Order: sequence, then structure tokens, then C-alpha cells
Amino acid sequence: MTDLDRVHRKVDLRARSWPALGSLPTGPRDRIAARVARSLFLTAVGRLDVTVHVGRRSYGRGGPVAVVSRPEELFARLGRDQLIGFGEAYLTGAWDAEDLGGFLAVLAAELPRLVPQRLQRLRGLVVRRPPAAELGSPENSPDNIAHHYDLSNDLFELFLDPTLSYSSALFTDDQLARGPVRAELEDAQTAKIERLLDQARVGAGTRLLELGTGWGELAICAARRGATVTTITLSTEQQALARQRIAAAGLSDRISVELCDYRDAPPVSGGYDAVVSVEMIEAVGWRFWRTYFETIDRLLAPGGRVAIQAITMPHDRMLKTRNTYTWINKYIFPGGFLPSVRAIEQITARHTSLRLGETLSMGPSYAETLRLWDQGFLAASDRVYALGFDETFVRMWHFYLEYSRAGFASSYIDVNQLTFERVH
Repeated sequence: MTDLDRVHRKVDLRARSWPALGSLPTGPRDRIAARVARSLFLTAVGRLDVTVHVGRRSYGRGGPVAVVSRPEELFARLGRDQLIGFGEAYLTGAWDAEDLGGFLAVLAAELPRLVPQRLQRLRGLVVRRPPAAELGSPENSPDNIAHHYDLSNDLFELFLDPTLSYSSALFTDDQLARGPVRAELEDAQTAKIERLLDQARVGAGTRLLELGTGWGELAICAARRGATVTTITLSTEQQALARQRIAAAGLSDRISVELCDYRDAPPVSGGYDAVVSVEMIEAVGWRFWRTYFETIDRLLAPGGRVAIQAITMPHDRMLKTRNTYTWINKYIFPGGFLPSVRAIEQITARHTSLRLGETLSMGPSYAETLRLWDQGFLAASDRVYALGFDETFVRMWHFYLEYSRAGFASSYIDVNQLTFERVH
């Protein structure tokens, strides 16, 4: 079987995996829920800086425009599945927005207040909990990772920069002020990597462990500094391409790419001098954050340093949503959940010898990174179809990138580089 055959086999499986989109709730309770959803939605958007056209009527105070072409479907899905249903209604085309990111950013900024406080007390009775099969256990994690990262290396190459970095870049203040262009993305990704390596004090002779290989760019940058790198991943597709890129860079003697769970990361005698991880903790799941940091603590040499890049959310919001099954979980990252900086600091202080030091917030850089990714993805849509992906997938991926951009643009979520040192 060729690589293209394997891609199409995976795409065919995904193209048939839209059962939630094929039927609408129609029972008496569903109709009541749809009426409630309609009332809540129209009341909420009516006080926001958006314009929502529903039939011949318009709601909102002006701003990014959304058009609801099938209101009965939108409100039925909202009534049954809340925000998951809202996203699914976009996938089916029940509503649309030309400036999708701008529209979603207004909603994200007001998300904690969209539902009246008296109804938020009923949240636990309404929202779905993550399925047990998607919790970040050793048994589930390979499937969780494969769901996203093993889709197709060709797909990711269409919209990422030449470094194949699938995490926030680090733009300068001047670039953020004027809006970076795609030609600047590669340098901004390199700047992110180099800063993280600087924070971990990676240099000649460093024994470095990387949790989450991606497509190998950080490992390559570290090896060029003279480090010896062990990098681990659960993605077979990423491992294969990372090894190819490492070999092409002439660094195979300095970098080992292992296919294993972070809990099984191979030790080295005396411990690693540094551990780095870029946006991998989000896939761990909150029940396993302690295990994640205890593993790092166990593998780190005395005097070693740790540098992590993590997407985060405010602590109170994290506590309220940690048992919530989201659209992102269902369609993009099964088992994923965002930590807060406070939760990370508490876990490391209570259960490890690691202590959080310097932090760098990079939210605006991620909003721009996602904007550039989405531009690249849409520009390459014909090639996405040529890979075998269908229209629903393309709408899903566009929604995912713009939904994520809205979170950072509205400061609903953030991304941080976090540096840790040992206290003993």
C-alpha cells in the first residue's frame, strides 16, 4: 500500500464519520429545547457587536455578520448539544459568516456571560461529559493522537511554514502592530523555538529530552547547537517525516525519534540536562497532569531545566469546564484539555522538585499564527480536496482554525512559555 493509498483510506474513514450531522432531534423535549435555545441565542446576540440575519430579521448591534439560512436546524442543534451543536450547524451550512474569526471572537469575549447566571447553575445537568474512551490513559492516548496528527502529513504541509511548526510562533511587537504576513511566519517560528531552547539552556553537550516531536524542527535546532536529543511522539506519521527531515539535515547521529508514550520516555544515565515540550500538555488531560510533571521530574538531572509552551485558560474557567465535552474534543482533539498557569504551578510545587520561574504570555502571536494558517489552508483548498478530503472536512478545519483564533484574539485563552528550575 502506497503512502497515498494510506491517506485515502484514512480520509474515506473520516468522510463516513459524520453521523451526528445526518439527523436532527425531533421529539417533544427536543422542540422545547430548540425554543429555549432560540430565545437565549437571539437575546444574547441582540446585545453584542455583531449582525445576525435570521430570515428577514436582523439581530445585534452591528459588527461581523452571520447569516442563518436554516434557523430550525441551528436551534434544534443548539437545544440538544449547546456549543457542539452550534459548531455542527456550521459544518452543515445551517449558518455562515464571511469573517468567521471576527464573528467568533465577539462571541468568545462574551462567552461566560452569554447564558444568564441563573441558568448557568444548571450547567452540570446539561453539558456532556468526555467519554471514558477518550481520557488520556496509556491505552487511549495512541488513538487520541492518531485522530488528529495521523490524518496526513501532506495536509499539514499545505498550510504550515517550511519548519512544519504546528504551534504558536513568536512575532515581534512591530509585526503584531501592523499584522504579520506569511513570509514572516518561518522566522517567527524559529524565534519561538530558539527562545525556548535558550530558556532551557540548551547548548553543546546538552542531553535534551523533548516530549512531543511534531515534525522535528525543535530537535533539529537543538542538535545544531550541539545537543544530543531524544524526542518522543505517539504519531507514526510524524515520526516518519521527522526522521526524514533529520536525516536530510545530517543530524541522525544526534537525534533519536522514539514512538512511545511520555510516561515511557527512555531515561539516560544521570538524567537529562533539559526537558522541553511544545503544546503537548494540552493532550494529556487534567487527570494526568501530575503524572506528566512527575515523569519530567524523574527524568531530569540535578540542576536541569525545563521549558514548556502551553495553551492555557484562566483558573476559574478551567475548574468549571474540566468535565465538559466540547466541539474541539469531538472533532479535533479527543481527550484534550487546557490547563491554567496556576494549576501547573500548584501541581509542580506540591508533587515535584520543579518550581515555575519566568513566564511569557504569547496570546496575540497565536491569534496571528492561526490567521496565517487559515489563509494558507483556504488558499490550498483545491489541493485539500485532491487529497480526498470532503467539503464537510474543509468547513470543519476552517471552523477549527478560526474558532481557535477567536479564543486568543478575545483573550478567552492564552499561550505561555513556562520555565522551571529544580529547588534541590
